[in-house]
Amino acid sequence: MTIQRRFFNAGLAGLAGIAAVGAPGLSQAQSDKPVEGKQFLRLAQPLASAGAEGKIEVFEFFLYTCPHCFAFDPALTTWSKTLAPDVSLRRIHVGVGAMHKLHQRLFYALESLGRLGDLHEQVFKALQIEKLDLSSEKAITAWAVGKGLDGAKFGAAFNSFGAQTRLGQSTKLAEAYRADGVPALGVAGRFLTSPSMAGGIPQALVVADHLIKLARSKS
Repeated sequence: MTIQRRFFNAGLAGLAGIAAVGAPGLSQAQSDKPVEGKQFLRLAQPLASAGAEGKIEVFEFFLYTCPHCFAFDPALTTWSKTLAPDVSLRRIHVGVGAMHKLHQRLFYALESLGRLGDLHEQVFKALQIEKLDLSSEKAITAWAVGKGLDGAKFGAAFNSFGAQTRLGQSTKLAEAYRADGVPALGVAGRFLTSPSMAGGIPQALVVADHLIKLARSKS
């Protein structure tokens, strides 16, 4: 079953039900280990790592239009600063709708221009708080110029072959991880968890830490 049929369709309706779909949560205060099949899933077929040699890769699958992703992002950013040197976090904007593809190209354009670090949160705020209409290339370019980017350079990055290639790669990666909701975390090509599965935002990061330890010990 493809990712289009499973999940990224019809504008996602805000993913209103995602918080209610998961299994029982894991409290940070609990000493019990996360339960496979409840707080996380193990991929039947491990994926080949595409990152730096020796790094444990963590992928966040998200959408700028998803309010749950917006809520998750600050905690994920804080958590990322605690990661050991052998762990890397990479955000992956997903989606197959026309507007999602525009936002994917925005994400990858900012990344290629070295502006993702300071403007990633600003994109979320533009859509989630300011309620700006970023549903066309013209509107997105105007927003980018308003943030100090050169219009011509941004346009070139937005429409580059590299950005188009990344669109396809991100969809294939989400499908390979069987990420059927966002936000979700894929770990080391072997595991998947999410706030929905884990029972909340803090719990998802506790589970992610556990999965990193499993990956490190090759369990």
